Amino acid sequence: MSLRRPAKDQPENFEFNSSSLEAANTIISKYPRGKQQSAVMALLYIAQKQNNNWIPLAAMKYIAQFLGMPYIKVYEVATFYTMYNLSPVGKYFVQVCTTTPCMIRGANQLVNACKEKISPNESELSNDKSCSWIEVECLGACVNAPMMQINDNYYEDLDKEKALEILDKILKGKTPKPGSYRGRVNNEPENNRKTLMDLKNA
Repeated sequence: MSLRRPAKDQPENFEFNSSSLEAANTIISKYPRGKQQSAVMALLYIAQKQNNNWIPLAAMKYIAQFLGMPYIKVYEVATFYTMYNLSPVGKYFVQVCTTTPCMIRGANQLVNACKEKISPNESELSNDKSCSWIEVECLGACVNAPMMQINDNYYEDLDKEKALEILDKILKGKTPKPGSYRGRVNNEPENNRKTLMDLKNA
């Protein structure tokens, strides 16, 4: 795992807005008294969503105080798990799966689309600062490879042309429809094929 460091430029303050505070209190209420610190991962995720997809040090300190735990323990969690972004990634964070199933089905073409539309380098903000991209390990959608994740949404069964269309939309501030781009529902076989029925009639 590569070394993960917080961004050099940091905001001085952070606090939950009203919706984030409500979500945090709802999560904490599900833990037994004295075990609220176990909610640290969920609260980090809430902070990340509120702060344009990244967690500043001020948010870690705020969460430590919120949960009554040492700041260093929050810092250890945030810097260990790669799902937490320690520097700005933009409003739209594109993660391209390049693990074997996606790679053999053309994930490199999705990477090329990101290089053309967003930035030639990973973890580098686009010219308008609205998005960035990285290569990641398996996102668990191997049946619908190749695919990429943008914020919380999966975009599956892609090729370079479809990836470029999706990236064009997010660069214009639009939210493309998630799911399969070959018209499949979930993981169903294409052309309405039914595997067990095909075997029965073989």
